[in-house]
Amino acid sequence: MTISADHTAPDQASRAQAEDALTEAAKKFGITAEDYMLPARHQIQMVDPDGRLTPVGEQGTEPGHEYPLPGDEELLAAYEQLVVGRRVNDQNSALVRQGRMAVYPSSHGQEACQVAAALCLSEGDWMFPTYRDAVAVMTRGVDPVQVMTIFRGDWHGGYDPSKHKVGIQCTPLTTQLLHAVGVAHAAKLRGEDTVVLAMCGDGATSEGDFHEALNFAAVFHLPVVFFVQNNKYAISVPLSHQSVAPSLAHKAVGYGMAGERVDGNDVVALLAVLDRAVKLAREGSGPLLVEANTYRMQAHTNADDATRYRQDSEVAEWLAKDPVNRMRTYLTDRGLLDNQAEARIAEKAEAVATQLRDGLGEDVPVDPQELFRHVFARPTPQLKEQSALLADELARDVSSQEAAL
Repeated sequence: MTISADHTAPDQASRAQAEDALTEAAKKFGITAEDYMLPARHQIQMVDPDGRLTPVGEQGTEPGHEYPLPGDEELLAAYEQLVVGRRVNDQNSALVRQGRMAVYPSSHGQEACQVAAALCLSEGDWMFPTYRDAVAVMTRGVDPVQVMTIFRGDWHGGYDPSKHKVGIQCTPLTTQLLHAVGVAHAAKLRGEDTVVLAMCGDGATSEGDFHEALNFAAVFHLPVVFFVQNNKYAISVPLSHQSVAPSLAHKAVGYGMAGERVDGNDVVALLAVLDRAVKLAREGSGPLLVEANTYRMQAHTNADDATRYRQDSEVAEWLAKDPVNRMRTYLTDRGLLDNQAEARIAEKAEAVATQLRDGLGEDVPVDPQELFRHVFARPTPQLKEQSALLADELARDVSSQEAAL
């Protein structure tokens, strides 16, 4: 990382500030800075795969890594979004088969991560998602049809990032993390009360941009929460071929930030961990890294054949850990969810699915000249030449059709 002398480069005072912040954050919990940065020895889990509340002594917590149970209203809101998210994933997969979407990277099975990522943020915070985080973007409040526009093959991302404080879903691996730390840096320089959530998958942790983003955030002491959804495969490459670290959360200590790992199919634990991470970042404790252990139940995209690199038995093992069923059982057993509420939530989910079918079913007028119009602010001579060639070809096609009539 190189910063010019006239830029706001970190000096000795700012480095000392970052070190002091780590020390102070650790003191709040009565632990050392090393114990603050290292994740708990076991992943945090509050509700087990059978939907039962895990005893406090078995939640994976340690001193400085304890988490309060989220409130009932927050849990019910999260469950509603889980059900909507699952319905959206299934509907989009159908729309791809119908030719209404070009591609869709499903987050079926990862909805708990998606929902918790959006719900942990305040209105003024920013989210930088990946291509698989459509449900998170939608949960953040972006119109569902606008969220899915990018997967239809349009030239634009579908929604206004500034309006929603959500970056455009990023297909190039890991570049969104650099955008995230840039926004966080700008917010800090302006004195804004902004936290940035930077989302990525396990494959992204093998990229150079991952290192640069985390190092920049730590050196400049930025309010960023890096949220890694470890779904075990970077397309077809298993995590064991990417890293032999004890966990991806352990990578945090190498940058001087706190790390934590959590059951990524337990929305209760996810809300607890991410809520605290955002709170600590907002209070000035610096960046944090949260790893969520989850699983991609379906193929990487509709163009992928997952049977070539994983076994059905592995998928079945994770099917038993389904986040939607887990949360439904937990809320029902606690008396927070009844048949009437379940029907209302299902009706809302179906309404969103209908909205997607109607919105993506509309034929969009195609202007071939858009291929050239938005590449550069000032078109290059090559683009102008190509545009003219296309215009001439289209005009000759029209003339030929008219002559044939």
